[in-house]
Amino acid sequence: MSARQSLDTPREGAGSASAQGDLLRRVWREHVRMHVPVLLIAVAFMAVEGAALGAFAWLVRPLFDGLFENGSFDGVVMIGGLIAGLFVLRGVASFTQRLIVVSVGLKVTTRLQALLLRHMLTLDQRFFQDNPPGSLLERVRGDAAALQSLATTALMSLGRDSITLISLLVVMLATDWQWTLTALIGIPLLVVPLYLLHRLIRATSLQSRAAAARLSTRLDEIFHGIQTIKLNRLEKSEDARFERELKGYLRPSLRAQAGLAANPATMDLLAAAGFIAVLWFGGQQIISGEKTIGQFMSFFTALGLMFEPLRRLSNVAGQIQASLASVERIYAVFDMKPTVLQAAQAKPMATGDIRFDDVGFGYEDAPVLQGLSFLAEAGRTTALVGPSGAGKTTVFTLLTRLSDANSGTISIGGTPVEQIEIEALRDGIAVVSQESALFDETIAANIRMGRLDATEEEVREAARNASVLEFADHFPLGLDTPVGPRGSALSGGQRQRVTIARAMLKSAPVLLLDEPTSALDTRSEQLVQEALDRLSQGRTTLVIAHRLSTIRAADKIVVMEAGRVVEEGTHQTLLGLGGAYARMHALQGALN
Repeated sequence: MSARQSLDTPREGAGSASAQGDLLRRVWREHVRMHVPVLLIAVAFMAVEGAALGAFAWLVRPLFDGLFENGSFDGVVMIGGLIAGLFVLRGVASFTQRLIVVSVGLKVTTRLQALLLRHMLTLDQRFFQDNPPGSLLERVRGDAAALQSLATTALMSLGRDSITLISLLVVMLATDWQWTLTALIGIPLLVVPLYLLHRLIRATSLQSRAAAARLSTRLDEIFHGIQTIKLNRLEKSEDARFERELKGYLRPSLRAQAGLAANPATMDLLAAAGFIAVLWFGGQQIISGEKTIGQFMSFFTALGLMFEPLRRLSNVAGQIQASLASVERIYAVFDMKPTVLQAAQAKPMATGDIRFDDVGFGYEDAPVLQGLSFLAEAGRTTALVGPSGAGKTTVFTLLTRLSDANSGTISIGGTPVEQIEIEALRDGIAVVSQESALFDETIAANIRMGRLDATEEEVREAARNASVLEFADHFPLGLDTPVGPRGSALSGGQRQRVTIARAMLKSAPVLLLDEPTSALDTRSEQLVQEALDRLSQGRTTLVIAHRLSTIRAADKIVVMEAGRVVEEGTHQTLLGLGGAYARMHALQGALN
């Protein structure tokens, strides 16, 4: 049975220190390391910016000693000029390193989004069945954007503030090592509280990102189902459901933000204790003459400036934990592997009969096909009929290798589909389904998706054969008319004719038709059926139909029930058998 590919399944070992280290190493190796040369330039400017504060704190000493102790203004102008120059230099360095790091962060994030989508497109159809569009949108956009803070804010703070701390610590130690120990003796006491805070931030950030994905899913369903919502007066119901999802998002998000806010708050407590201790201890030494006012002010300046980068670094640790939650969710996608793989010695697409031989398929404990066997002859039309859930659409899914069968053999021209090149297989099959898959492009662009290298003349010819020009030429822009999101600017019949034109342009030897006229009015059905008749000429055609009147002329009709073939033959032959097909035909006749 085909295993679920849900991203919501917890990953073993996630959240451990080793797992966090592995995640960071992967980010560095796969996305950051290539930017090392330009980042080194940024680090150099960070060093200038960080060291400038240390130099400022050091210059405070001669400034105060010269002005207040000696009562002389000599040298104050020069020191003031040096301090002004330091801040100008620091401003230039800050601007430059910030610009570099933000640019790198954006490049990392956009590249990651591109790679993430590229990888998703390699995954099997089951992956997209198990994970709703809103959740996948949140992975590509929300989680990647959250990672940007790790690549920008965190990196800037780690580089700049670490250097700032070192330079200020040097000033403090050079002034008095005992004062330094007194001011910072409380830091070890914060290790355990900060560790617990970071664990809380990581856990609640994971919950918050998962809740954000559910929000995106709800919005996706609301906007795509807006007509159903309005027709059934579900506005209040959907509003209430969305509000419940918002509450589910709000709780973990507030807890994560509380954890992030607690990080710098602990630094404030440490700063207060350090200031009081040094003021008491250093003040006595100044009064006794052991230390000068300049030394005290230089130390106090360095100490005061030190706690702000400490606050930021403490906050960065929390931001890293929050970002790691997004990194973990991103790599959960990258670690998904497709199960539909190309054979080592894959062959080109063959032409000939399509054969299902004792094919079995299902999802976990839900069997869909059970020993399905039938033959669709080359160049002829074979219809699949049966009740909903009989497995008819699954036949198309397996034939195109959107999924692979669990057992049995599916072959085209005697070659098992698993041995055919996947690209060649899908190039050789054109599909027209009841759900017209149009994109927010022009009519011409949607037709050209059947063959991207087609000329304008070929696109127009396909549009003519599919009766698209009948309505497109009445639009001011003709085939260059935008169809709107999901083809919303066109009617159902118009959308269906565009997809038929796409299949005509593809001109594949195998044609799969899945209820292509089921939702159309009589006039649209007639036009679409005429286009389908032209499209199916000379092609091996498999058609799924509920309305038996549409497949009376099929060369063969295969009747399916519970994933098995129960009857097959022509329309007249099956009516003569008086079995399942005859009962379906009689029932539809009675309903009509």
